[in-house]
Amino acid sequence: MRLDKYLKVSRIIKRRTVAKEVCESGRILINDKQAKPSTSVKEGDIIQITFANRILKAEIINIAEHVKKEDAKEMYVIIEGEEDKE
Repeated sequence: MRLDKYLKVSRIIKRRTVAKEVCESGRILINDKQAKPSTSVKEGDIIQITFANRILKAEIINIAEHVKKEDAKEMYVIIEGEEDKE
């Protein structure tokens, strides 16, 4: 699954266009490598997102095309930082 779509489906970032912009600005790393919106993600990958003054680090534990809002948090585990919704 594409990174920008995963961020939207998992509700780490609410809108796909915002997820795409964050990726293009170089603020997202996957396994310590800079990621583009089209980067493929898989279970076990570590995503690091730099927001204005804090960092969110999460591990992907599940990938699904469609998820209910209440089940979205089951797609990842936060390793460091706290969740921020844009």
